[in-house]
Amino acid sequence: MKNRDSYFDNAKFFLIILVVFGHIIRPLIDDSQLIMNVYKFVYTFHMPAFILISGYFAKGYRKKGYVEKIAKKLILPYLIFQGIYSVYYYFIEDQQSIILDPFDPHWSLWFLISLFFWNIFLFGFTKLPAKWALCLAFALGLAVGYFEIISNYLSMSRTFVFFPLFLVGFYLRREHFDIMTKVKSRGIAVFVLLSIFFSYFYLDFDYEWLFGSQPYSQFGDPSIFSAGIRLGFYSLTFITSISFLSLIPKTHAFFTEWGTRTFYVYLLHGFIVQYIRNSEWLEWMRDYQSVTMLIILSIIMTTTLSTTIVKAITQPIIELRASTIQYYVKNFTSKSIQ
Repeated sequence: MKNRDSYFDNAKFFLIILVVFGHIIRPLIDDSQLIMNVYKFVYTFHMPAFILISGYFAKGYRKKGYVEKIAKKLILPYLIFQGIYSVYYYFIEDQQSIILDPFDPHWSLWFLISLFFWNIFLFGFTKLPAKWALCLAFALGLAVGYFEIISNYLSMSRTFVFFPLFLVGFYLRREHFDIMTKVKSRGIAVFVLLSIFFSYFYLDFDYEWLFGSQPYSQFGDPSIFSAGIRLGFYSLTFITSISFLSLIPKTHAFFTEWGTRTFYVYLLHGFIVQYIRNSEWLEWMRDYQSVTMLIILSIIMTTTLSTTIVKAITQPIIELRASTIQYYVKNFTSKSIQ
């Protein structure tokens, strides 16, 4: 595709596979130490890397109509899918009533509302020198954990906790990614990722620290050390995110175009995953517990939801337009006339 950087589309494709994979294996983590460690490892960097890339592409936030554009792109789909998921859960989970609360994001929809606020935050934070803006962002990310009122509601906790990664991505330049993907950097990245993964077999910690969605009281009595623990997870997150991004291929490949449709996968895969969680498929997955099988399932689901036909069918409710289906109808009509 013209004017697109294949590196970032490749990165988004691999990251969305990990998002799907992480959601698929969630019900199995208490049954297997291996799957638990894989789950922790994936959650250490998959969303943080996504957030960092999102920040990199927010550099045009001062352009005229930018806020209106991201509101239409993020808030409208959020409200639409918040309603759709509410109805969907009512049917598949046998709820007593349909729960509609636009301020309490369903499952993975938190990212949409947080991404909107991160873009808005740039108007204030970029008035400061970069180093002070980053210091303030990290200070807020550490401080919010002490306030129990700041949790999943309006995705407030995640918005503040993960904003530093978004801001770092905003300040990154293309040459920084070129440095990351040098052969020497990739060798170091492989060593770092393998070391951290195997260390998880010896480290015992609550994986919900990686979510950034709960106050410190969720993990015991808050203390000065609580902020220190979150700071440690910040360090771990940055190291693994940069290491993962170092391994992404830079050239165009057969999967690159799929990386342009990660928004569709992100919004739609929940219907399949939640169906699996509430069906006999879950017991079948528990019986076999093959990480390889689960990875293959994640890839199949991701590539299927990335296809043109899925985009054409769902574009009217995701992007509120039907340009894809109109394009194919127009081409079909033209060929028929000829």
